[in-house]
This record gives sequence, C-alpha cells and structure tokens, in this order.
Amino acid sequence: MTDSSAGTQPLSFAVMGAGAVGCYFGALLARAGHPVRLIGRPAHVQAIAAHGLRLQTATQDLRIPMPAGTDASAVEGADVVLLCVKSNDTEDAARQMLPHLAADTLVLTLQNGVDNAERARAVIGGRCEVAAAVVYVATAMAGPGQLRHYGRGDLLIAPSARSGRVAAELRAAGIPTDISDNVRGALWAKLIINSAYNALSALLQQPYGWLMEQPGAGDVIADIVAECRAVARADGVRLPDDLGTALQAIPKTMPGQLSSTAQDVARGRPTEIEHLNGHVVRRGRALGVPTPVNRTLEVLIRMLEARPAGG
Repeated sequence: MTDSSAGTQPLSFAVMGAGAVGCYFGALLARAGHPVRLIGRPAHVQAIAAHGLRLQTATQDLRIPMPAGTDASAVEGADVVLLCVKSNDTEDAARQMLPHLAADTLVLTLQNGVDNAERARAVIGGRCEVAAAVVYVATAMAGPGQLRHYGRGDLLIAPSARSGRVAAELRAAGIPTDISDNVRGALWAKLIINSAYNALSALLQQPYGWLMEQPGAGDVIADIVAECRAVARADGVRLPDDLGTALQAIPKTMPGQLSSTAQDVARGRPTEIEHLNGHVVRRGRALGVPTPVNRTLEVLIRMLEARPAGG
C-alpha cells in the first residue's frame, strides 16, 4: 500500500463482485481520480469495457470509464479490495483472490449478513488484513453496465491499521464514511432491517412503500424484529439505539425500492436468504431462542427459488 505519509498517490481499488453496490462505490472512486478495477459478470464487463459504466442518479446521468474484467487476478496490486459478491459466494471469491493479494492489501467486506469478514478471513488467513464494513445504499443494475442509484451511499468500517486513511480518501471521493468500534452491532442492525423487509418484498414483488401501506404489515414487521432482537440479545450483540428509527425510515426514504432479495427472485438467481432470516434462525436454534416467523420467511423464499422454470 502507498505510504500514507507521502500523500502523493491516491489509493488504488479493486472491486470483487461488481454488481450494483460494487459498481456504485467504484464509480465514485474512479470519478474522484482513484485507479479502480472492476471484476464482475461477463455481460457487465463487456458493456463497461466498451462504453464505460453508466451511472444514473436523481440529478446526473454519467458515463465513467473503468477497466473491467472477469478474473480475480485483477485484484493484484490494489491497495484496497472491496469485496462485494453475494454472501453465498464469499469463500469462493476469497479463494480466487488469495494468490493475488499482497501483505499490505486491505480487504473490506461490503456485503449483506453479519459474518462475511470472518468467513473471508478464514480463507485468506494471514495473507492480508480483512475488515468488515456496513453498507447503506439503494442501487440496482438497470442493464449491462447500467447502474441506477436511488438513495444513500454511506459506509461504516471497522478499525484497522489502514482504516483512517481509507476512510479519509473515501470521504474525499464523496462517500460518507465513519469508523466504528461496534461494526458487529451495526451489521446486526442492518441484518434486522433486511430480515424485516427483504423477504416480504421478494414474496410479493413489491417495494417497501407499498408493503407498509397494507393492513397488518406493521404487525408482521414487529414480529420479525422482535425475534431478531431476542436472538441478538442472546448472542451478546450491542444493537445501536437508533434501530427503531432506522426501521421506520426505510419505507419513507425508499418507498419505490424493491429489496435485493426481490431482485434476485425476479431474475431467477439464488438469494441471500440463508444469510438474512436464515442466519437469525440458525443462531436462534443454537441459542435456544424461537424464531417461527423468520423460519417461515426463509422457507417460503427457498420454495420460490426451487420452483420449476416458468412455474
């Protein structure tokens, strides 16, 4: 990694898993002058290589040129790797990156779920530092190489030897970033929010605002959250005080947003339900905390995934 005392060269970034989240942060970093390499699916890579990444926000429609490829070897030489693959793919992505990581690389996990940093670290070992990050952003891929941003775009990262400089350069690139000693609690808070809304949005293929307009929806959300809180409490998690406010804000600030789980279901892709409601169910079982509502949602999403094609 470049010596922070020199202050002459911006940090270089690689994005492993250049979907909606990775492309958004990669685009802002590239626009700010950071070297950024994207690693993603062939259709996106081909479109970005040919035309640049198209980023559409409420106020802008930009084309941002960036190198893009499909091979994990592109992480080689990066100061920071943003690991943005689906939680189901964490270990596989870590194995692919492993031969190409330097000792002074920082891998930041920008993913749903609460245990991705630990799972990536188990594969990467002592090769380089791995730190967790909490992502708050609403984005979606509108087509190959086309990204739409709907709201927010801030990060919370765990303390590390390099987190100070990384956070400073992220902020300078227009990405609000804080360092927290309770990233575990923040990850659990996000897990609870995702568990409350994602599966319902996926089952009904409706956005958050519509969900909360339906009679009884608030009571169902309350039941989901109560189970999640009980598991977190039994697991010794220190949840942030503003969790209730954050839960209420989701349908108000992102009324037209479909959950990532809903988007996966619509596209016929595997969901991350195992790492959302499914994680709550597994930890509840291990800790002796009942989670019938979360279990029901997990099973229903798995049924959706298992439907025959065209069913």
